[in-house]
Amino acid sequence: MLKLYYAPGTCALATHIVLEEAGASYTTERIDFKSNQQNSPEYLSINPKGRVPSLVTDRGILTETPAMLAFIAQTFPKAKLAPLDDAFAFAQVQAFNSYLCSTVHVAHAHRMRGYRWAGEESSFADMKRMVPKTVGACFALIEREMLKGPWVMGESYTVCDAYLFTLSGWLEVDGVDIATLPKVADHRRRMAERPAVRKVVAEEKA
Repeated sequence: MLKLYYAPGTCALATHIVLEEAGASYTTERIDFKSNQQNSPEYLSINPKGRVPSLVTDRGILTETPAMLAFIAQTFPKAKLAPLDDAFAFAQVQAFNSYLCSTVHVAHAHRMRGYRWAGEESSFADMKRMVPKTVGACFALIEREMLKGPWVMGESYTVCDAYLFTLSGWLEVDGVDIATLPKVADHRRRMAERPAVRKVVAEEKA
């Protein structure tokens, strides 16, 4: 039995969706960021980074979204959530997810977590002002070069789609007009119609 630790409104949504899409047997536990539960001794024993998601497996605990998405795709091959029989195509999946993790998410985090990179309040404000530009540039690249359509990797739905859906859900709060990204907007609409996505989004909002 897998166990996912998550918090609403975070990148944990991607792993949650993929677990559901895979038909995995899993449980979830919500972490309350408002009470700083992510830094409690109990949770730090699960994930010393003090972040979500964390995925408990029978072999140990995984952190970092790209690793979890790859693990689920490989553990449930019948779900066909990644091109597991094609090393190059699977590397392309990993490359896209790594970009979301290392670049897009980091650009987003500058809006409210500037303290990770600077110590002066004026620096925080400057970082926040840059977010619409930096996140917008990331998504313009995705729109132009990376989102093949109708799904990220083309005709086949993969773990990349849950991850892109999750991060594209932050565009408005980051000050990016999704109307300038028609392919991303269309992807988000179609993702929202998937039964697994509807179920998980409803659970996280409850």
